[in-house]
Amino acid sequence: MFSLFRQVCNECSQLVTNRYSTSFSLGIRVFAKKFRTPIYAVYGYVRFADEIVDTFHQFDKALLLRRFENETKTAIEEGISLNPILQSFQETVRQYNIEWELVDAFLRSMEMDLAHSTYEQSKYDEYIYGSAEVVGLMCLRVFCEGDEATYQKLKPAARSLGAAFQKVNFLRDMKSDFDERGRVYFPGVDFSRFDTAAKLAIENDIKKDFDAAYEGIRQLPKGARLGVYLAYVYYLNLFQKIKNAPATRVQQERIRVPDSKKIYLLFSSALKNGLGMI
Repeated sequence: MFSLFRQVCNECSQLVTNRYSTSFSLGIRVFAKKFRTPIYAVYGYVRFADEIVDTFHQFDKALLLRRFENETKTAIEEGISLNPILQSFQETVRQYNIEWELVDAFLRSMEMDLAHSTYEQSKYDEYIYGSAEVVGLMCLRVFCEGDEATYQKLKPAARSLGAAFQKVNFLRDMKSDFDERGRVYFPGVDFSRFDTAAKLAIENDIKKDFDAAYEGIRQLPKGARLGVYLAYVYYLNLFQKIKNAPATRVQQERIRVPDSKKIYLLFSSALKNGLGMI
């Protein structure tokens, strides 16, 4: 019966992913089957932690985050948790030898959201690493399946891709981050005076991350390549829409990619992959 418990926990992580992110859900569906469950587990875990600091306004967020961290440690040490999200995550951590340093860096970035509303450059870099780059590294541990040489070779690209995704999210969500949480992540940026020059500087930085990530995507194991590439082209498309929008529009609305466009990107990416053009 333990296998049924594990199945239910894994399905919970999949449900969380599907409800919170259509883009990542599409990417995961085209992974080789062996990669889907552990990647759902990673996403479900980081999504729940992020939810604590972003939306649980009526509760003691710091207390809840500390409890979540302690329960994470216990689950990984003991190899079991009655929290289905932690159960599926700890299985993935233990199976793929994901370092505690990566999990700890992620949790430290979540703590930063409780203490900071603006970021100077060093704190911004630390936050990007913990909130996004380490998530890319956790996924890379899964994709490499114990191949340390490949993991080390692709680490820089995985970090760059995670950073690009997060920075695009920051641009897309500037209005809600400021209005609902009082946050501005970009160093030296005044939301009330956000202008074309500030937007262009941020975009140039993001482009460097996308460029650095692409070659690494091409070298991923076959069963992971299309799914990661699909997420890459989705975010690149979103980034292009944001680049084409004036700074005032970024201040006023959340720019989106329609679901119909995501489906088009899925089929066009699959075609490129099938023709060996990625």
